[in-house]
Amino acid sequence: MMELRADNFANWDKHLFEKQDRSSDFNFYTAPRRVVHIDEAAIQAVTQLYREVLPANGNILDLMSSWRSHLPSDVAYARVAGLGMNADEMRDNPQLTESLVHSLNDNPRLPYADAEFDGAGCCVSVQYLQQPVAVFREVGRVLKPGAPFVVTFSNRCFPSKAINLWANTDDEEHMNLVALYFANAGNWEGTTLQVRSKAAWGRDPLFAVWAYRTQLAAQPPSPL
Repeated sequence: MMELRADNFANWDKHLFEKQDRSSDFNFYTAPRRVVHIDEAAIQAVTQLYREVLPANGNILDLMSSWRSHLPSDVAYARVAGLGMNADEMRDNPQLTESLVHSLNDNPRLPYADAEFDGAGCCVSVQYLQQPVAVFREVGRVLKPGAPFVVTFSNRCFPSKAINLWANTDDEEHMNLVALYFANAGNWEGTTLQVRSKAAWGRDPLFAVWAYRTQLAAQPPSPL
């Protein structure tokens, strides 16, 4: 595999962002899956990170949302907007104040105004993005300057829907890859990579990469 660096992103092979199952994502997500995709320790790690980084009383975007957002129940938020693939799942999410069905692989443009949110999270779903840099730029557009975007993931996924690049790299490379998404989006600073929960005794690990929206003007979506 070619070396993956921020300065050669435009030359990355398009095949890396394809997936084994090329059918419509809407077909795959038609039936609701009311299950959590990580164990309780990993969920607690997500919740604690959200408590530390996402602003209380803020407007929060739950990107690639589902029936649970894992936000801390003891923290109040003014608004939690879910954007995901299954309306039934999001209707069952008690933390969402609103929801929209939207496929980021079909259209990375987010249906929100500039600087609309105080923070955003994407939990155990980044591996499915086929236009990740375009999506990260869009998240930067809809966040206020200085607002955080928290990306968490484990070592599980739907293999047929994960992009080839994710399927052929390991946990450490996944963290570096998400950091490269932030770097190539061009509107982020203070990128942090952490292992928030280690795999032990069969438990799920939890990896996190987050950054903060810069003061720079948002850029148009990338074609990648």
